[in-house]
Amino acid sequence: MKKIIFAFMAFVSALATTAQPIYDFQVKDDVGQKVSLSDYRGKVLLIVNTATRCGFTPQYKELEALYEKYTKDGFEILDFPCNQFGQQAPGTIQEIHEYCMANFDIRFPQFDKIDVNGADAAPLFTYLKSQKGFGGFDLNDKTGKLLDDMMRKRDAKYAESSDIKWNFTKFLVSRDGRVISRFEPTAPMSEVESAVQMQLNPVLSSIMARRSVRKYLDKPVEHEKLELIAKCGINAPSGMNGQPWQIRIVEDQNLISDVTEVYKKANPAQVERDKGFKNMFRNAPNLICVCTPANGGLLDAGMLAENMMLAAQSMGLGTCCLGGPVRFLNANADARFFLDRLDIPEGYQLCYILAIGYPDESPEAKPRDASKVKYIK
Repeated sequence: MKKIIFAFMAFVSALATTAQPIYDFQVKDDVGQKVSLSDYRGKVLLIVNTATRCGFTPQYKELEALYEKYTKDGFEILDFPCNQFGQQAPGTIQEIHEYCMANFDIRFPQFDKIDVNGADAAPLFTYLKSQKGFGGFDLNDKTGKLLDDMMRKRDAKYAESSDIKWNFTKFLVSRDGRVISRFEPTAPMSEVESAVQMQLNPVLSSIMARRSVRKYLDKPVEHEKLELIAKCGINAPSGMNGQPWQIRIVEDQNLISDVTEVYKKANPAQVERDKGFKNMFRNAPNLICVCTPANGGLLDAGMLAENMMLAAQSMGLGTCCLGGPVRFLNANADARFFLDRLDIPEGYQLCYILAIGYPDESPEAKPRDASKVKYIK
């Protein structure tokens, strides 16, 4: 049952998102037949440029183990041999395939030999590089330091380009066709596997994909979706099941416009600087206003918000938790009509507002500091 639920959630998520350019590419398989990447729509992909006479060639064994472990969950590895790095992929694609079968018993698909850099680079890899540039070798790794030294001697500015640097560079593509990560050949396979797991599990992939969205399409969210998001919110845990929240979902576009006029009069310079300004809630077409008791409930309200934001992400929607508009609404008497429309119960106060809508941007994740996590064993 759990697998069925995960598959359904992934399917809904795929339907909710827009088509991605990666599915427009065609490649040749190992017998010269054209294959459309749209055949892999809905699957998590690891796209790799490989070589059979490289120091990293043993990674074939690790890749096959990864493939066997997760292919049943919708994971595919697409292998593209490339002879551009030290001419370490000699021979025809048929000879390469026979070698890989004999030495590593690979089962994932291999495609025709390609170039990944230069004038004759395969369009697929040109696109992949445009989505995820070179992130640098791990200089704490002996091989990574060796590769960096070798390439820096050839070109001191080699790291500034997005070109593929060596064999076994890997690109991870989500179920909905987004290029999620790029792994240089020195990246440990455990790191690659962790990222694959994140994408295969719909809950984890929603967590990892969610960003604060500050640009929205001019398209209101359907009432049915807002209802479902609210239901996910109120199913968040709370202390002693107290559920110390009141939720008001604003669908009235006129109400948002009217209070925005008040904001514009109070902040003309700020509005003037923002050339794309439409409303005071990051231009979101809908709002989720969460109220808490004046004497507490903040922790529970935080868990409520996270449930709603992740539910929205899984449905192809963007969110942003806003505090500035709350301060403005509480401080400006001319905006009182907005709070009155929310019908906040006595003893409660507006805690935060979630801007919600269809995103008009795809912001990159900001770095997270993993050193803040300590394991006590």
